[in-house]
Amino acid sequence: MNRPLFALSGALCAVTGSAQSADKPSSEPQKRPNIVYIMSDDHAVQAISAYGHPLSQVAPTPNIDRIAAEGVRFDRAYCGNSVSGPSRATILTGKHSHANGFRTNADFFDGSQTTLPKVLKANGYSTAIIGKWHLKTYPTGFDYWKVLDDQGMYYNPDFVTMSGDTVRQRGYVTDIVTDESIAWIDAHKDRPFFIMVHNKAPHRNFQPAPRHLTLHEHTFFPYPDNLFDTWEGRVAAGRQEMSIAGHLMPAYDLKLYTRRDGWDPKTDWGPDYRFMDSTEREAYIASYDAANQAYYDNPPTGDSLTRWKFQRYMRDYFSTIAAVDENIGKMLDYLDSTGLAENTIVVYASDQSFYLGEHGWFDKRFMYEESMRMPLVIRYPAEIPAGTEAESTLVQNIDFAPTLLDWCGIEKPDSMQGESFRAVARGGDRAVKPGRDWRKTLYYRYWENPGIHNVMQHAGVHDGRWKLVYFFSNETPVPAECYFELYDLKRDPHEMHNLYGTPGTNGVTTRLRRELVRLADYYGDELPPCRELNAL
Repeated sequence: MNRPLFALSGALCAVTGSAQSADKPSSEPQKRPNIVYIMSDDHAVQAISAYGHPLSQVAPTPNIDRIAAEGVRFDRAYCGNSVSGPSRATILTGKHSHANGFRTNADFFDGSQTTLPKVLKANGYSTAIIGKWHLKTYPTGFDYWKVLDDQGMYYNPDFVTMSGDTVRQRGYVTDIVTDESIAWIDAHKDRPFFIMVHNKAPHRNFQPAPRHLTLHEHTFFPYPDNLFDTWEGRVAAGRQEMSIAGHLMPAYDLKLYTRRDGWDPKTDWGPDYRFMDSTEREAYIASYDAANQAYYDNPPTGDSLTRWKFQRYMRDYFSTIAAVDENIGKMLDYLDSTGLAENTIVVYASDQSFYLGEHGWFDKRFMYEESMRMPLVIRYPAEIPAGTEAESTLVQNIDFAPTLLDWCGIEKPDSMQGESFRAVARGGDRAVKPGRDWRKTLYYRYWENPGIHNVMQHAGVHDGRWKLVYFFSNETPVPAECYFELYDLKRDPHEMHNLYGTPGTNGVTTRLRRELVRLADYYGDELPPCRELNAL
C-alpha cells in the first residue's frame, strides 16, 4: 500500500474522450478525446434543474443543465455504496467497495491497484487531479495532483501538494479548484489530457461563497411530501441519526447564535470557520443576524421548528451550489473559446446523491433512491447528440472508468467489474437491450456501521422497478439481527411502504433474493448469512 497522507481522509475521476462519431463520418481519424471529469460532493439529483425536481426549479443550475442539453442526461445512474470515499474509490478502480478495499471512510485506499488515471497515463495521457480526494493516502497515477487536506475548508483552504507539503491558499475553494484546473489544462492541451476537477461543495456544513451569502435569503423551498415520515415498517430507518428534526446541530449546521450571548465562531461554529479572516467572518456572521434575531424573538416549536430548520438548511445548501454551477460555466466557456470543446468529454457527477428533507433526513447512506441515485450528465460533441436522454438504463459508478477508457480506444483491465455505457451515452435507452447486452439489476452494499448517523449495514438488489434491501447488524460471522425490505418503485417511488412478506409478493421476493445472492457471488462479495438467504 502507498504511504499515508497525513490528515487526509478523503476521489473521483475526470472524463473526456471519444471515437469517430457515427453521425459525423470523416476520412480523417478522430483524435483521442480529452477528459474533464468534474465531481462534487453530496450534490443531490433533486438540486439540479435539468432533472426537473421542484426544489431545483426555485434555485436552477443553468450551467450543469447546459451539459445535459448539449449532451446526455442519465436518469438511472447509481452508486454501489453511498458514502464519499467508497464511491470515489469505485470510480477510480471500476470495482465495488469489497473488491477495491475501501469499504468505509475509515479505510485507507490502496494506490498500488489498477486505476483509471494509471491506465490513461500508460497510454499517453497527461493526468491530473485538483480538489477533494478524501481517500487518506497520496494519489497515484497522476502526473500532477494538488488535493484538499482531509475534507477541506471552504474559505482559504489547505492543499496537500506532490512534495508532501501543506499550503494554505487564499480564496473560496470552488473558485480555486476550477481556476487551477483551467490553468493546468491550458499548460497541457498539446496532448490528450485527463483531469479530475473535484469540488468540496456542497458537503456539509454548507458555506456559500462571499458573493452568495444572501442569495436565497428570501427563497421559499417546497417541502417534500414525506418530511414528517414516521418510518413505519422500516426498522433501520427508525434507528438512524440523521433527521432534520433531531440531529442537525444548532451552531454547526444551522448557524444559530446571538452576538449578545458572547458567541465565538472559533468554538461555537467549530473548526470549519477558523480559516476565515476577520473581514470574511464578520460578513458571514452578519448574513445570518436578522434571521437569527427573528428566530430568537419568536422561537418556533414542534413541526414549525422542523420546517424552519428545513428552510435554513436548503438556503445554505443551494447557495453553496451556486458557486459550483458558476464555475462549471467558466470551464465550459474556456473549452469553447479555446476550440477544445468538440474533442473533449465533459462529465459532471456527484459521488452520490443526498437527502433534501425526504423521509425527514439529511445525509445519504441508505439504499433508498435519494441517496443511491447519482446525477450524471456528459457532453461530448464529437459523438453524443445534443439532448440525448437515458431514462431507464441502469448504469453504476463501477461503469465510469470502463466507459471513459472505451472512448479513448483503450481496453478495460480485467480487474474492472463495470462495463462501458458508451453506446447508451450516444444513443439513449434504445441503444441496448437489458438482459441481452446490458445488465438488468444493480448490486449495493453499505458497510459503515458502527459509524456516524447509525445506519445499519445492508446489501440489496435493484432491477429498475423492484428493490430488495437486506439489513443486518454488524456482528460477524453471523449477524444477531437481519431483516428485509421490498419496494415497488412504480407504485411507491418514495419508498414509504415496505412490502416484504405481504400477500402477492412471494414471487418477486424469491426472484430478487436469488438475484442478490447471484450478484454477490458474481462480484466476489460474501453476504452475512440469514435464514431467508440460506433457504435458497
